[in-house]
Amino acid sequence: MEHDRGSWGSNFGFLMAAVGSAVGLGNIWGFPYKMGSYGGFAFLVIYLLLVIFVGVVVMLGELSIGRKTGLGAVGAYAKLGKKYKWIGLLGILAAFCLLAFYNVLGGLVMHYMFGFILQILGVDGFAGQSGSFFGYILHDYSGMVFFHVLFIVCNVVIVMGGIQGGIEKFCTVAMPALFFMLLFVIIYVAFQPGAGQGYKDMLTPNFEPISSFSGFLEVLSKAAGQMFFSLSLGMGAIISYGSYLDKKENLQKNALIIPACDTLIAVMAACAVLPACAAFGMEYNQGPGLLFNTMQNVFLSMGSFGSFVGFMFYFLVFIAAVTSSISLFEAIVTWRIDANREKGKTSNRTKIMCVAAVLSLIVGLPVALDAIGGGVTGVAGAVPAPYTFFGMSIDQLMAGEIPMFIDSWLDFFDVISEGILMPLGALVMALLIGWKWKTKDLIVPECEASGHKFWGYGFFNFCFKFVTPIGMAIVLIGQIMDFFL
Repeated sequence: MEHDRGSWGSNFGFLMAAVGSAVGLGNIWGFPYKMGSYGGFAFLVIYLLLVIFVGVVVMLGELSIGRKTGLGAVGAYAKLGKKYKWIGLLGILAAFCLLAFYNVLGGLVMHYMFGFILQILGVDGFAGQSGSFFGYILHDYSGMVFFHVLFIVCNVVIVMGGIQGGIEKFCTVAMPALFFMLLFVIIYVAFQPGAGQGYKDMLTPNFEPISSFSGFLEVLSKAAGQMFFSLSLGMGAIISYGSYLDKKENLQKNALIIPACDTLIAVMAACAVLPACAAFGMEYNQGPGLLFNTMQNVFLSMGSFGSFVGFMFYFLVFIAAVTSSISLFEAIVTWRIDANREKGKTSNRTKIMCVAAVLSLIVGLPVALDAIGGGVTGVAGAVPAPYTFFGMSIDQLMAGEIPMFIDSWLDFFDVISEGILMPLGALVMALLIGWKWKTKDLIVPECEASGHKFWGYGFFNFCFKFVTPIGMAIVLIGQIMDFFL
């Protein structure tokens, strides 16, 4: 009877998988937009401070909990105290909510990727819709579902291969490829006339957004939310990945490398997106519009070679999406594998992954069929958007009278996961480590198990007790205000 959970084949493989989990769609559209709109270099400084004082600390906490217990999120918290099992379940619920829209967006990325392949082959890959293709495909429901399913199948194939044979093997190739493709796009964009304005917007500190206290809190909340979501914290993925890590690996160093690499990719994405938008007179739109409308128009405006650059761009975005989504699936799969092992049953990874895939497909169908609430085209989708259940109309949506948490199924699931579950789980974890389990009793021994001396105890202890909980509270309050008000 097979009870082996598996393990990482190398620390490099673990790092590539963990960085892949952190690097996702938020790096490609969220960070460039927020940096361009909330102070440029000033936003970057605030973001970096949050990564150091909050991101690295929470990352170390989740890795330590995972490796110490050798279990996924639910089992790990239960092992530390049965009454804390609910914290792990928050992460699993967050993972399902994230997959509900992440798989759909990943399918859209594949759609654009194939569109640019057809463009390279001399065929119109965008159905004659040019700049309005995004609005067109949102109402192509068969296409939305097809690519939704196709993206999930990609995840199934990788996760069924296991930790070493699937996730590690894919990420050790995919993440370096993503880096070099992104570097190529950056270099090409840099030589486009007018790109300099994008670099100026990035590197010039603009203190106007933070000149008032309310403005500073808004920017701080935006930066904290971006940092938190980008690092895959509070969704069970990092705890699960940490549970497969060998005791000889330097946990503290890894907790620094992962946020550093994630931040590097985010800044590189900004170096590709913002100058490209500036070069072709495009606005820094928020969310999916930046990725699926603005950037498509940018590449189509570049001429024939722009189709190749467009393919490269959407291919690297596809890699970013897959490496993140497989970590969400793995959090769910690890939870059930641990439950089976506790009962003396076989791990049954294949069956668990297939069930998780089907459930995520079902939960994600409203996202694929509601045309993002009709907010892009002003035309309702095939299924009612959440606001209809509150007696509201699409006219109110177009007039901006509907709160973000019910304007589309995408935002609805985003609110539950990113807005509430993830920051809440991390907030409770930080408080427990700082005040209940103690940094010196949980974090220090686990980090020193590899033979490496733990450094910066005073810093980490202070952050776990005070800085990180306050940071998480800011994220939680800011997200709730942003979504609900």
